[in-house]
Amino acid sequence: MKVGSRLSAVVLAALLLLSSCRTAGPQTAAIFAMDTVMDFTVYGGAQTLADAEARVRELETLFSVTSEESELSALNRSGGGTVSAETAALIPAALALCERTGGALDITVYPVVRAWGFTAGEHRVPSGEELAALSAAVDYRGVSVKGNAVTLAQGAEIDLGGVAKGYTADRLTEQLRAAGVESALLNLGGNVQAIGKKPNGDDWRVAIRDPQSESNVAVLAVSNRAVVTSGGYERFFERDGVTYHHIIDPATGCPAKSGLLSVTVVAESGLLADALSTALYVMGLDRAAEHWRAYRDFEAVFVDENGTIFLTEGLQSRFTPVSRGAAVEVIRL
Repeated sequence: MKVGSRLSAVVLAALLLLSSCRTAGPQTAAIFAMDTVMDFTVYGGAQTLADAEARVRELETLFSVTSEESELSALNRSGGGTVSAETAALIPAALALCERTGGALDITVYPVVRAWGFTAGEHRVPSGEELAALSAAVDYRGVSVKGNAVTLAQGAEIDLGGVAKGYTADRLTEQLRAAGVESALLNLGGNVQAIGKKPNGDDWRVAIRDPQSESNVAVLAVSNRAVVTSGGYERFFERDGVTYHHIIDPATGCPAKSGLLSVTVVAESGLLADALSTALYVMGLDRAAEHWRAYRDFEAVFVDENGTIFLTEGLQSRFTPVSRGAAVEVIRL
């Protein structure tokens, strides 16, 4: 064979290999972690996917509030102590978001959430006296972090459930990108992280569930964004004809009554989207819209009790309602 022919054969083989890599199917996995089912679709090697799963398990051992063996549980039992670098990074970030939202997000609301039975699934309606006593210790400003040392105010306990999945999604995104992954969709139990675009160049399409049925109200086209939805329909119970959901208003100690049924936040940061989806639900539409106007580092979709859909104007070109007759209003600056 001539040198030119040999070189042509090598180039052809390389092009075929490259084409094969580009069109290879995804690696997928479904795991149960952080009290939810997580689905991963990664266009990369099986080992890359295995490493992502291991990373989730590692962070779960730190942040789980229900596991007696977790670092967070140990912190709550002792009222303080020295924590890992991961926990020492997440707690101050969460506290900053508590401050930013004026306490609509408060990581010290855990004793109140536990009193309602949402952590163990043993639902009950606490008395007003019990809630008042527990709420006395609800104040994120009583948490102090200096280096890796965390101190809690008397009677305070923290729950990172409103930020842990978003933080985990951010860490997974960093890890996958470092491994060369350019296309992936991670669903951490409603916390969706879109890495890049689909291999064919299209945006990922993420559905927003109808909070009043099993269908969807809209679809968002996204890339390199986190999409996180919070709604009272996710976890709730009924007593004497009254429905109580799991999103607690730190100001009242009771399930938030904001006029909203669900909030979906779209942001570059999974942590930010996770925290705001809860906080904006507590705030209600008017305060949430003002928060968006003040910060402009996220977009959002709101579904109110009347079924009306409100979306911030930055999502207009990426938003498709499922029903042509849906009532949709745009929030503008």
